[in-house]
Amino acid sequence: MSWGTELWDQFDNLEKHTQWGIDILEKYIKFVKERTEIELSYAKQLRNLSKKYQPKKNSKEEEEYRYTACKAFLSTLNEMNDYAGQHEVISENMTSQITVELARYVQELKQERKSHFHDGRKAQQHIETCWKQLESSKRRFERDCKEADRAQQYFEKMDADINVTKADVEKARQQAQMRHQMAEDSKADYSSILQKFNHEQHEYYHTHIPNIFQKIQEMEERRIVRIGESVKTYAELDRQVIPIIGKCLDGIVKAAESIDPKNDSQLAIEAYKSGFEPPGDIEFEDYTQPMKRTVSDNSLSNSRGEGKSELKFGGKSKGKLWPFIKKNKLSLKLGATPEDFSNLPPEQRRKKLQQKVDELNKEIQKEMDQRDAITKMKDVYLKNPQMGDPASLDHKLAEVSQNIEKLRLEAQKFEAWLAEVEGRLPARSEQARRQSGMYDVQNPPAVNSCAQDRESPDGSYTEEQSQESEVKVLATDFDDEFDDEESLPAIGTCKALYTFEGQNEGTISVVEGETVYVIEEDKGDGWTRIRRNEDEEGYVPTSYVEVYLDKNAKGAKTYI
Repeated sequence: MSWGTELWDQFDNLEKHTQWGIDILEKYIKFVKERTEIELSYAKQLRNLSKKYQPKKNSKEEEEYRYTACKAFLSTLNEMNDYAGQHEVISENMTSQITVELARYVQELKQERKSHFHDGRKAQQHIETCWKQLESSKRRFERDCKEADRAQQYFEKMDADINVTKADVEKARQQAQMRHQMAEDSKADYSSILQKFNHEQHEYYHTHIPNIFQKIQEMEERRIVRIGESVKTYAELDRQVIPIIGKCLDGIVKAAESIDPKNDSQLAIEAYKSGFEPPGDIEFEDYTQPMKRTVSDNSLSNSRGEGKSELKFGGKSKGKLWPFIKKNKLSLKLGATPEDFSNLPPEQRRKKLQQKVDELNKEIQKEMDQRDAITKMKDVYLKNPQMGDPASLDHKLAEVSQNIEKLRLEAQKFEAWLAEVEGRLPARSEQARRQSGMYDVQNPPAVNSCAQDRESPDGSYTEEQSQESEVKVLATDFDDEFDDEESLPAIGTCKALYTFEGQNEGTISVVEGETVYVIEEDKGDGWTRIRRNEDEEGYVPTSYVEVYLDKNAKGAKTYI
């Protein structure tokens, strides 16, 4: 089966057929390109959808995601974000492996097709030229034969006429002979050209055209194979992401299975529990006895304070079921919230106070880090006066110390209120009662000048306790200084951008291009602590190195 033998006379149809094949290939390229655009658009919409329903930071929505059902929904949003990423992978792979490759192949195919049909047209033009030469020689031979016949007839006529002179007869004879010779020459030329044409025609139909059509056939078959390979690649690229998409769906299923209704119910209790005791039985008020009716001692109204007379109207007592009535409407409307959250039920008040204590402890930690950084910078300035004036940091150091003291007093005030609330609540575990953040050891609950008018649960707040707390704080700070001397773990690496000669105590020399470990990042003083080996460590200017912190390190940040 060969186009050269079967389609030897279909040059024009083959030209149309191969052009149609290229059009089909370009149509497939356009289809894949539009598919990639759809995948990108779909991925973008999925990402936007996931982002739209993500909880906003520092909002009420973020608190709602403590519930397992909300956590499952959040996991679904995160998995859908990864799911969208796989569709982006499909788009990228189809663009690089199909669209780009086929576009390049189409250009090569067009050039090859153009070359083959150019050779075919050239062979056609050659055989047409040979045919024209044959026709020309044939017509010349025919013309010369006719001229020779006329010359022969004229000679015979002149020879038969007795009135014609011998000279005219001889002239006619010579003319007839010349015409016969020209006819013979034309015949020989025509015969030669005819043989040549037949040879060229045989080569054209049995050699040139079959070879050209065979090349065109091979080109067309390669195009068909390439389309088949592209269609297969199209399916494989989709198949490659199926395992990852399956993992995303498995993650959603796992999140759904992690939903715990009992846990969510417990969280609801912790969120809304008031801490009040249910009201007791209401005593029977005997109106037949001439005695003053009083409010039942077991009524819950006693929890609002003993010794306060109840207002009576029409013989009915008000306020007995006050936990079930909206309270402090005026203060809620005006947005006035007491500093000690006394407007809240006991359990909710305890949670708010605990949260406030934790926030204050975090602020204290932040200020202490800043104080340590300033102190370290001051020590550097003392050892290297050319780097700065140590006295210029005294004001800042005093300001930070003052802020720490204010925050500690504030934390002690809220801790005192927290201890007061925990003393009034039902018995709780010692661990839960004492949980007040990361500074419980350094800052035990004590009454300061701002809270001296409040009585502790056991009434034992004294000046001696305040002094004892100050001693504990100093002792803890002293212990922290020794803890700093322990070997610190590496939190990343750094590369020296310039050579630094560490001639002062506490510094270390580095050479440009050297890579060492980072054990303490810059805390705002302009110095980074590094280690070369177990015996060599010290500080170098942060601007002299390029730091690469380990992402797994706690609180790691990258500074360049």
